[in-house]
Amino acid sequence: MKRCDVAVIGGGPAGLAAAISARQAGAKEVLVLERSSEPGGILMQCIHNGFGLHTFGEELTGPEYADRFVRKAEASGAQIMTGTMVLDVGDNHVITAMNEKDGLFQLQAGAVVLAMGCRERPRGALNIPGTRPSGIYTAGTAQRMINIEGLMPGKKAVILGSGDIGLIMARRMTLEGANVQAVVELMPYSTGLRRNIVQCLDDFGIPLLLSHTVIRTEGRERLEAVTVAEVDAQRKPIPGTEIRYACDCLLLSCGLIPENELTRKAGAAVNPVTGGPVVDDTFETSIPGIFSCGNVLHVHDLVDYVSEEAGIAGRHAAVYAGCHPAEDVHIRQTEGSLNDRDAAERERRGRSRITLSGENGVRYTVPATIYPETMDEKVTIRFRVGAVYRDVWLSLYLDRERIVHQKKRILTPGEMCQVSVTREQLSKAKGQHQLTVRIERE
Repeated sequence: MKRCDVAVIGGGPAGLAAAISARQAGAKEVLVLERSSEPGGILMQCIHNGFGLHTFGEELTGPEYADRFVRKAEASGAQIMTGTMVLDVGDNHVITAMNEKDGLFQLQAGAVVLAMGCRERPRGALNIPGTRPSGIYTAGTAQRMINIEGLMPGKKAVILGSGDIGLIMARRMTLEGANVQAVVELMPYSTGLRRNIVQCLDDFGIPLLLSHTVIRTEGRERLEAVTVAEVDAQRKPIPGTEIRYACDCLLLSCGLIPENELTRKAGAAVNPVTGGPVVDDTFETSIPGIFSCGNVLHVHDLVDYVSEEAGIAGRHAAVYAGCHPAEDVHIRQTEGSLNDRDAAERERRGRSRITLSGENGVRYTVPATIYPETMDEKVTIRFRVGAVYRDVWLSLYLDRERIVHQKKRILTPGEMCQVSVTREQLSKAKGQHQLTVRIERE
């Protein structure tokens, strides 16, 4: 059986950042398992700029951002195994995987970092009435067709959903000569970043129809038209508001789903709102020694935040595996020693515990738990809201005491929100406590 200190599943921006951090934290044997033929993840097809402003202080394209992390990972000594499909994460961190070279094999890891990313919501999950012609793609599939394969998905397009990929593809299709007639959004607000609405739609005169959806597709072999209608407060089509667009291409940008099949098979608790695992301030899941980061944890809008969270997960994974910087530590554990360490971990974390929750429009929080006695100097809490809020206050309550009160001009579902809490602010928390994130009017 192969062995390593830290095994990272997924070679995208999260997995690469976690591997680099694990190596910097003293893990000698770090193995990244990536199912694609090259590392970098979805960034390899995102040729637009806007990446890296927080991490590098400059604008990069997706491939440029990914390349920097691939180079850093290789320079750090992490091993990247591409073309490798992970089938299972079992007891005691035994990973079952397969590839062309090694066939089916098992890997004993000291700790595991889950960084599998996410997938797009397909047409079958949207229940769009009408025929089933060709010409209907997810926005990410169309992005790969144009940017990687050099193919055009169509010449006259309608885009359903205003997620960031859909907005970016509206601009990309236009630049390639297609006529993007409209971006249609079911909700009364856009689910993408404001900057993408301005740069990808407003700058090109592409209309954004809020509170609208596609109610019919036409065409036998190839898509010929779609019918769009306005929806009411219950998201039901309003008769008499139909608009028919003749088109040969419909792109779907209707949400992303974290790839958590392995997480569920491992037995980790999953948050029903995010679709990702429940984690603490070290990004450890409910299974000791299994950590999670990136879009498999919760869907991000900025890759810089992915890299930041992955760095924390990788560092703590190395610590869990018993590694320390500048020390020649390799794991040589038996099943018993792993169980002993798990017991010690549970005992250490049983001293003081702060459980997080959201109220008044806060849909979820990452992390869901903070252990104040062992937390970093500062913990960033990230979340999304369920509606558009203007001129409100973002507050943190430790039990009934308000410890943070920040004025916010606008909070929207399309942009991830964050607030930080320090060890000093939680220093009085002994035993079991509740930390509540609230949106308030005053």
